[in-house]
Amino acid sequence: MTRAAIELQPVPAATFAEQQPSQGLSASLTLLAMSLGYGVVQLDVTIVNTALDRIGTSLGGGVSELQWVVNAYTIAFAAFILTAGALGDRIGAKRVFMAGFAIFTSASLACALASNSAVLIAARAVQGLGAAVLVPNSLALLSHAYPDQRGRGRAVGIWAAGASLALTAGPLAGGGLIALIGWRSIFLVNLPIGIAGLWLSWRYATETTRNQQREVDLPGQVLAIAALGGLAGTIIEGGALGFSNAFVIAGFAGSALLTLLFVAQEARSSHPMLPLSLFAHRLFALTSLVGLLVNIAFYGLIFVFSLYFQRVNGLSPLQTGLAFVPMMGMVLPSNLIAARVSERIGAPATIAAGSVLTALGCLMLLAIEPGTSYVKTMAQLMIIGGGLGLLVPPLTATLLGSVEKSRSGIAAGVLNATRQTGSVLGVALFGALVGQPDTFMRGAHLSLAISATLLVAASVVIWRGAARTD
Repeated sequence: MTRAAIELQPVPAATFAEQQPSQGLSASLTLLAMSLGYGVVQLDVTIVNTALDRIGTSLGGGVSELQWVVNAYTIAFAAFILTAGALGDRIGAKRVFMAGFAIFTSASLACALASNSAVLIAARAVQGLGAAVLVPNSLALLSHAYPDQRGRGRAVGIWAAGASLALTAGPLAGGGLIALIGWRSIFLVNLPIGIAGLWLSWRYATETTRNQQREVDLPGQVLAIAALGGLAGTIIEGGALGFSNAFVIAGFAGSALLTLLFVAQEARSSHPMLPLSLFAHRLFALTSLVGLLVNIAFYGLIFVFSLYFQRVNGLSPLQTGLAFVPMMGMVLPSNLIAARVSERIGAPATIAAGSVLTALGCLMLLAIEPGTSYVKTMAQLMIIGGGLGLLVPPLTATLLGSVEKSRSGIAAGVLNATRQTGSVLGVALFGALVGQPDTFMRGAHLSLAISATLLVAASVVIWRGAARTD
């Protein structure tokens, strides 16, 4: 038999199975890689808050610099997430996902090595860019790995649960790492996660089909970053300079102009990053608004209470992490019962109930003062976490169900972008209110009152709006 004939002999099935991992194993390890990607993104949303006081002490700067440490990440996350999904569709989700993991991991190392606040803020912005790339493309790769609806549903559930656990573990993990090693370790912990995620993605994930017709809306992207960054920066500086300052007023005017230009660009673009036609669906518009309002309240208060626990009540980073555990720990079990509650009373009513419950927790915290015992705040914090966990699953399901299935990907991206925009505005606004040490408690009380108002408004919006839709 010639050499050519030998080379053309079919490989026995058993030999091939020994050489190649089973399809089930590949899908499971792809799920692990995607969960690591989404989990590390959510971890960095909360882990940094426990380090704010130590970062401020180490690198210098006041509350405004700390706001930028949090918001640089979230602004980039919110602004790039829609473009990142389109880029994955165009050149392949696996390629883009791996690039996002590499960016996120490298930026985490830069954060850990930062010598001053400016370098840390810049590195956090790059980290947010990596996060924006990871989230939509992880979902695309999951959908590709699990083509059947039932398996895909279970995979997405595991993917989301892992992120909830990471979000919950963030404050505690951050506090523990800071106590043992120092604040820089909260960024170094991302390195082994990133390396593992990159290797698993390279080895087991399969590339998605490329859609060369999917264009990237660069003008819209630039305007989105400028409008959101400008608005956040103006609010932050308004806390230091005063909201009647001429530069602050000019900043608000400039942000409004950039927002109008962004809307005009999206209206005339043939491939907009934010399809305005989605908002013609009443439930889509309502749930997007609720997502914005809820995140303004929740993540703004996380920032405020991180400073309250450490700077006002003198808790260590580890104690602060422990203080957040009951609230974050309520999110996952509430997520799990949300579907059953929605089946009984309907999704809009469940969203409204979660919003009212969270608002109640905020109102009950209005009595806090310097030195208030943590025991007197724990139940209220748990109510806030429970309310948030109750409303998010039906909020997501309602939004996705309000549009055609072919547009569910972009719809999910819009919800993520809207919620992250709310996080940016919450940290900017509430941080501005508590920016001065002598007026911190007054600002904290005002932040709680604003949060309760926004949450009640969210409940009214979804309750009455959904009733008109029926």
